[in-house]
Amino acid sequence: MLQDLAMASYSNTGFNQELAYLEKQAADGTQPSMQDVMWSLMFGTSDARLRAAREVRKLTKTSSKSRAYLAAAGVIMPLVAMLKSSCEESKEAAVLALLNLAVGNERNKLRIVKAGAIGPLVELLQSENLFLKESAAAAIYTLSAASVNKPLLGASGAISLLVDMVKSGSLQGKVDAVMALYNLSTYPDNLTPILAAGAVGPLLALLKGCKKSSKVAEKTTSLLKSLVAFEEGKSALGKEEGGILALVEVLEDGSLRSRENAVGTLLLLCESNRCRYRQAILQEGAIPGLLELTVQGSPRAQQEAHSLLRLLRDSSPRSSRGTSPSAMLESIVYDIASHMDGEEQGTETARKILTEMVQLSMEQNMRNLQKRAILYLPSDLSHSSCLTEVSSK
Repeated sequence: MLQDLAMASYSNTGFNQELAYLEKQAADGTQPSMQDVMWSLMFGTSDARLRAAREVRKLTKTSSKSRAYLAAAGVIMPLVAMLKSSCEESKEAAVLALLNLAVGNERNKLRIVKAGAIGPLVELLQSENLFLKESAAAAIYTLSAASVNKPLLGASGAISLLVDMVKSGSLQGKVDAVMALYNLSTYPDNLTPILAAGAVGPLLALLKGCKKSSKVAEKTTSLLKSLVAFEEGKSALGKEEGGILALVEVLEDGSLRSRENAVGTLLLLCESNRCRYRQAILQEGAIPGLLELTVQGSPRAQQEAHSLLRLLRDSSPRSSRGTSPSAMLESIVYDIASHMDGEEQGTETARKILTEMVQLSMEQNMRNLQKRAILYLPSDLSHSSCLTEVSSK
């Protein structure tokens, strides 16, 4: 079968031109030719295949052309076969070569899965070799970006192993695992197995330890928001010590996307059981972050922050029809502050909070005015600014 595959590759229209392009990289004689690499990978001894796989990895590390050309030449099938080798070095070389082939190439992601890579990669996730295990997680993360692969990966048994890696992997392993889980979570049928694998606790632990403005925090909070849409997810988050505090910290220090995810998660909790979650959210100090979001958040975050503040006020939520947004917000702040600090001290706290909000609002408005002013600069000044930015790259 491999011989047929090789002959088909060589009969491919335009392949000789592609091969010539890659052969230029071996012209100095320090690297094997592309013909040698492909022949060794398909028909060579174990050592020859190992060297060839390492060469494929090297060639595809930064070159998108090499990824396309080598995949068209038929290297994917023998690399997938190497994942089943009894030699750990061969497995390592194969998984890293496949990882590089898949990066930034949608077609190769599909080819790799079609060649039967999912099963061997899931087996590698169970390896006692930490490097192999985490390399497999990185490969699954890359493959999971293709929408067609998401249901297949979700049904493969990879999810529970990825959750285990979020619990106990290295920092890079945890990052790759949570990114893979995020990709898989965008296919709705995968949410139930992610939840069943006990993902909420490990995700919160990761969120507590990571930088709140990072991409990892964005994906983690997005996953948590999706899981908290289920009753089991709400219950799991509510039982985790410091879980609500971690979300409150994101409200204060996260990126715009993370803050939107965090406020949405807290709102889902409070809407589901106001009596259970309201006091816990207040005790963790959510009010300053929520008030800042009403001024500086995305439109959705502003709306959800207002909704959550209404639920957090001491009295039952009342209709705000006919009340201006500023008057309603002022009423909510006084109501919450009085409950937390007592009526007299609460009034002072509310005044301080509202003063800070006014200052934030003024600063935000000034930034918006400055952005608008730049848009209306004379064309010659605008052109000069563009040149300055380009030359600084």
